[in-house]
Amino acid sequence: GEPRKFDPKFRGPIHNRHCTDIICCVIFIVVILGYIALGVVAWVHGDPRKVIYPTDSYGQFCGQKNTLNKNKTILFYFNILKCASPVVLINLQCPTTQLCVSKCPDRFATYIDVQASYRYRPDQWNYFRQFCKPGFNNPRKSVAQVLRDEDCPSMIIPSRPFLKRCFPDFSTKNGVLTVANQTTFKDGRGKTRNVTDLREAANGINNVLDARSVGMKIFEDYAISWYWILIGLFIAMMLSLLFLVLLRFTAGVLFWIFIFGVIGIIGYGIWHCYWEYDHLKGIPGSDLTVYDIGFQTDFKVYLQLRQTWLAFMIILCGVEVIIILMLIFLRNRIRIAIALLKEGSRAIGYIMSTLFYPIVTFLLIAVCISYWAVTAVFLATSGEPVYKVMANQTLCKYANLTCDPETFNTTNVTKLCPGAQCTFAFYGGESLYHKYIFIFQLANAFVFLWLVNFAIALGQCTLAGAFASYYWAYRKPADIPLWPLFSSFGRAIRYHTGSLAFGALILAIVQLIRVILEYLDHKLKGTQNSFTRFLLCCLKCCFWCLEKFLKFINRNAYIMIAIYGKNFCTSAKEAFFLLMRNVVRVAVLDKVTDFLLFLGKILVAGGVGVLAFFFFTQRIPVFAQEVPMLNYYWVPLLTVIIGSYLVAHGFFSVYAMCVDTLFLCFCEDLERNDGSTAKPYFMSASLHRILGKKKLSPKKA
Repeated sequence: GEPRKFDPKFRGPIHNRHCTDIICCVIFIVVILGYIALGVVAWVHGDPRKVIYPTDSYGQFCGQKNTLNKNKTILFYFNILKCASPVVLINLQCPTTQLCVSKCPDRFATYIDVQASYRYRPDQWNYFRQFCKPGFNNPRKSVAQVLRDEDCPSMIIPSRPFLKRCFPDFSTKNGVLTVANQTTFKDGRGKTRNVTDLREAANGINNVLDARSVGMKIFEDYAISWYWILIGLFIAMMLSLLFLVLLRFTAGVLFWIFIFGVIGIIGYGIWHCYWEYDHLKGIPGSDLTVYDIGFQTDFKVYLQLRQTWLAFMIILCGVEVIIILMLIFLRNRIRIAIALLKEGSRAIGYIMSTLFYPIVTFLLIAVCISYWAVTAVFLATSGEPVYKVMANQTLCKYANLTCDPETFNTTNVTKLCPGAQCTFAFYGGESLYHKYIFIFQLANAFVFLWLVNFAIALGQCTLAGAFASYYWAYRKPADIPLWPLFSSFGRAIRYHTGSLAFGALILAIVQLIRVILEYLDHKLKGTQNSFTRFLLCCLKCCFWCLEKFLKFINRNAYIMIAIYGKNFCTSAKEAFFLLMRNVVRVAVLDKVTDFLLFLGKILVAGGVGVLAFFFFTQRIPVFAQEVPMLNYYWVPLLTVIIGSYLVAHGFFSVYAMCVDTLFLCFCEDLERNDGSTAKPYFMSASLHRILGKKKLSPKKA
């Protein structure tokens, strides 16, 4: 951690580099190839249509090509009353035969009635038959046997498809729940039942339908207003650019106005507390202490006491004194921080292309997320159909055991449990591949985290290289190399893939542990073991802190890699000690930067948000005719506000990287050089003036 010796040949980012952390680079490439192989294997075994389309009792999904279900895309439940709620229907299997049909039934009918009249009303029989098992056409079979073997449903109900499944067609008439204008129906087993039984069977469907109609309205709003949303985001982009360019003139003014504003407000607070304290003098009861009156739920009681106002005044005086002392002792550091912010604005002015680099990071991360999501879906659907015995009798000992539909009819089960069937349960499997699907999903998540962190690291290193080449240019802008961003990107990829992958790997491991801890916490939510919950909470907190610390170290290590081209560990160590030697400057710069950039984000998002609000609520007379008619005006409004904040965040993240890079370069500059002709400073004249160095080299532009 000793200050670095002067190197007379050092002229900014080293160009004669060598590859760093080669072993990690090789491992990274092998892991990526393995990840591609995992994707291919999952793609071969998986079939996302199993998620999209429902599966019938024979393990074939509705709409499956080259099967009887080719044109039958909707799932029909023989007895929906056995399904207590749609959650059971969507996630698990309902204990009733399921069949794929081309369209849902549109009338009430029972098997008993249809069978009794099949001779003189064959059309009704033919209509009902399409909801029976394929190939069943035996109206002479006794009703008891048909219902036992579940050849046909005992009843059909007017239904409509929802999530590719037939659900009763509910409607409310004068506050009474009906299906096809009827409140009762025959259940096909000799009973007349109320429609509310169906409602319980398909509980919550109306809520889901309402949610779907809201979803459609929101989609319509987006379809109408996307053009204006894009204009809003473009305005946010221009405002962000303007804010960054103007920071070189306004950084100091903004900061000092805010600081003196805070001092003024606290000063007024002190005066007000004193006035209240003095005003209560002599009023009966005001000299009581807080201890005397004890705990009161009405806070106003305390405001009647002189002691309360005295306490407020002392607290505010303490805060005021601390702020003023900090300003007095840290004034030079604050001036350096503001000068660095202005320098950052100037650097971005010379290398404008850097502002659009976040788009590259965004695209890389979007590719990672897409690949991860697709692989996860294919892995989740890569099982073979598993069949289980489904018995009508509750006491059947074979119920829920796995079975083979090919040989099921030759086994004892049908004799011991009349009416039992071998129906599809879920997708799984016993092979080696299927047993390790959970491990594959974990590996998928881990490599995804590694790649995302690598994409972010690549962006940080590229930007750091570009801004370092600006700082170490002796005459600015004449000595700034051509295409600084592209050459920095090339250097990062060619020489430092291993180092960036190493940094990303450490972060990915910590993040994976955090994901596992969150999963465990979610699983243990129901348990009453407070010690376990406390331990998990501590672990989550520790790993959160560790992740924050690692992100800070990595970010500065990547800056050092961009400047010197050394390996990850050396760069991280040098960056850490350099920052520790300038710890107060780091703290001040960090807080000043955070404050100004937060102010910028609020200004951009707030400004565009107010403008969008006035526009979408037709408060701007010039554009009143242009405003689209919306179901909910908050849809485009929220999109514009959140989008503007993200656009501003994208631009300002580049600026924050710029300031961090310039700061590390500035610290290096101070340790390497002394401002003499032999060892001139590379910093700008404004930074030089703040340091009060007398030996000003004959440069300065």
